[in-house]
Amino acid sequence: MLVSHPDLPSEQAHIDRAYLSLERSRVDATRLRSMVEVGKGGTEQARWERDMIEGSIALRLASLQLGDASLVFGRIDRTQAAGGDSFYIGRLAVSDEEREPLVVDWRAPVAEPFYRATGREAMDLVRRRHFATRGRQLLAIEDELFGESAGVLGGVLSITDEGREIRGQSTLIAALEEVRTGRLGDIVATIQGEQDEIIRAELPGVLVVQGGPGTGKTVVALHRAAYLLYTHRFPLEGQGVLVVGPNRLFLGYIEQVLPSLGEAGVELAVLADLLDHPGNLQIEGRDRPETARVKGDLRMVKVLAKAVHDRQRPLRHAMRVGYGLQTLTLTPGQSKVIVADAKRRFQTHNAGRRHVVASVFATLAESARLPTDAQEVRDRLQHAPEVTEALERMWPVLSPADLLHDLWGSAALIHLAAGSRLSEQEKASLVRERSASVGEVIWSVDDVPMLDEAHALLGAKPLRRRPGGAAKDDLRTYGHIVVDEAQDLSPMQLRMLTRRSLSGSMTVVGDIAQSTGAWAHADWEEVLGLLPQRRPTRRRELTIGYRLPGPNMVLAAKVLALAAPDLTPPSAVRETGDEPRFVQAEPGRIGEVAVQQALIERAAVDPGSVAVIVPDSLLEVVANAFDRAGVDFGRAARNGLNVQITLVPVSLVKGLELDATVVVEPAAILTEEVQGARSLYVALTRATKRLVLVHEDPLPEVLRP
Repeated sequence: MLVSHPDLPSEQAHIDRAYLSLERSRVDATRLRSMVEVGKGGTEQARWERDMIEGSIALRLASLQLGDASLVFGRIDRTQAAGGDSFYIGRLAVSDEEREPLVVDWRAPVAEPFYRATGREAMDLVRRRHFATRGRQLLAIEDELFGESAGVLGGVLSITDEGREIRGQSTLIAALEEVRTGRLGDIVATIQGEQDEIIRAELPGVLVVQGGPGTGKTVVALHRAAYLLYTHRFPLEGQGVLVVGPNRLFLGYIEQVLPSLGEAGVELAVLADLLDHPGNLQIEGRDRPETARVKGDLRMVKVLAKAVHDRQRPLRHAMRVGYGLQTLTLTPGQSKVIVADAKRRFQTHNAGRRHVVASVFATLAESARLPTDAQEVRDRLQHAPEVTEALERMWPVLSPADLLHDLWGSAALIHLAAGSRLSEQEKASLVRERSASVGEVIWSVDDVPMLDEAHALLGAKPLRRRPGGAAKDDLRTYGHIVVDEAQDLSPMQLRMLTRRSLSGSMTVVGDIAQSTGAWAHADWEEVLGLLPQRRPTRRRELTIGYRLPGPNMVLAAKVLALAAPDLTPPSAVRETGDEPRFVQAEPGRIGEVAVQQALIERAAVDPGSVAVIVPDSLLEVVANAFDRAGVDFGRAARNGLNVQITLVPVSLVKGLELDATVVVEPAAILTEEVQGARSLYVALTRATKRLVLVHEDPLPEVLRP
């Protein structure tokens, strides 16, 4: 419990001084804008310098904007043997007018003991002090004392049953009890030892983090991105850091974490954003599970390669075209040689188009009775229907959308490309009605890795400035990639991410027990085999649950035993809390009862957030009940978590946390979802405070007392 402390006034004075220095830094950064001003007559060099300075100033000013976030959240005092000095730990580094540090950036090496020191390994500390703050105001102080000071001053370190020490427990519990705002907050002030080990792990290679619900794996991964950028500013700032989330609701939920840590340059994306020219494609919804399963299979690499190969074909009949008083000819045998030569020379399909075009016109020129050259023939015949038709058969220019539009729309083309690699049932699952034009196609999320694989095979289209012009195909790669909810990614999706890894440096986080998609993996081995193998893979596990109250975790653990019997549930930091409630609805009134319970929960956690989690089959039933009751609510897919009560399909709720949740018809979740037990486990582990289950059908046996 946080209590009043005699050092409160002096520590508040230090915090005030740090804020004054921070404001001075803002003013200094703004003044820099007047250093290089370029008028109409300025040189190109001067304008370039101005733009560079403006960009640097903008980044600096962005890093100095804290909003409501606290600047300082603790202090460490070192032993006399280590210098006997003290350092204040905070969100970013702040110095006084003499350049003496007032606050040390939490990512700096000197700050590491603030997160890692334990009773067994004090890391030269005599005291670690935690601040409970609200903005600039210091509310309370909590001290942890080490070595001989612990006995003299009466400091206490909290130890879990397993011997893991919880740092600043009172401060941590106070932070966990804060209401949720619909946006994930940072944990920079309350990072625990096992989390810090992951955050500060070395950059190279793939780091896999397994973490159950409420262990903080998502926010740890984001803090790791901020730490790596700080520690490896060069080269990561130039190479880029990418964070990939499962859907846009999730990205909206986490988007404030990195800016709050002073890092605004990290790219947040879903897989569809990584496609070449994603804005030209309409991507909505998912395929049926059986179709999604096929599209995620690595066999599709060879299927798509064969589909491209099938579009590189010699002519069936000779092509004859008038050329003045004579006729020029391209025979099937000559076209076969041209196609074979292009296949041998070029790795991507569209890169070979220029060679095929040039070879066709050279061959036509050779067939002329009168002397002529290939360029003259090309200038006169490049728009001739016979030539256009021949080139389209031999080597058409294709976009990924063109290729898949043709392929999915033709059972014959699918059969030709798949051969014996897919069963007849799998081939049939890929067929869909052909749209009038490729621009009208609405692609699914499961088409995204197919489009990406097709782009890797095809390459960029030739530039249209001149026929056969060279193409520009620069795949965006990143120095480090963070992947959240990786346990659901198909082999083809993982292949897509690996393609964008510049050096094989990745942080991959998830929970096997929450694998709920068509490609739910049984263990991390299945995932790791599809990621870069340039260095040995490292594994870490988060074992302490911070979000879930003990009673909720006890209930969820029953489902975990069914969903993933080999996994151990996290140990809950908060052993007490409200017991989960079970409310049975009369037949036909489940929507109405769900609304009633949502209102009860809203009142209980106000101004906190409430999610009503439903299976897809009941989404509109519950939405209509809200409308009839005149209760303001949001839909997760449209409004994010910006409304106090949000209706969330169980398929979108993974990774989110709310103050209270109303889980509707758990039996339906269990039977309707592809991974029913895992989906139910996800639904039961979203609430930080209160959980109620509303059901009309009998409760699943796993939830019965």
